[in-house]
Amino acid sequence: MKPKKLIMLNLLLKSNGFKRAEYLKRNNIFREMGKDCFYQPVKIPSEPFLVSMGNNVRIAANVTFLTHDIISGLFNNSQRYKGSNYRYYTGRIEILDDVFIGANSTIMYDIKIGPNSIVAAGSVVTKDVPPNTIVGGNPAKVIGNSYELAEKRMKVFNDMASD
Repeated sequence: MKPKKLIMLNLLLKSNGFKRAEYLKRNNIFREMGKDCFYQPVKIPSEPFLVSMGNNVRIAANVTFLTHDIISGLFNNSQRYKGSNYRYYTGRIEILDDVFIGANSTIMYDIKIGPNSIVAAGSVVTKDVPPNTIVGGNPAKVIGNSYELAEKRMKVFNDMASD
């Protein structure tokens, strides 16, 4: 794989999220990347091989994928756990089909985001996201249903068209 800084430079030079997603897919940066994806961030996770995305996934600006933690260093240097040998912990992030992740969200490791789901901007996702839901907050909690939002939006657009 190319050096991380070179990948991020290439992402920065792409004019939009569709082109960034094409670049990431073409270069096999992530474990998996489906069709018709949009990737607005210019950074990639430390271990991109632990992130997979399905089809029609939309990732807004400044989304962070945390695929590891460094708590092991704290434990290994603590008097309380002296003699322990905790290891660097990593975990996968799996994003299924038809998912939107809003700007400035953080997705923690060992997470699966179900199909047809929406993560509201600024959320911190610490648990799996059920299919067809909208989650938001820190930590993210279910705040709605994606199908209900789609119907509500369609009604708004139909009302605007009839005016």
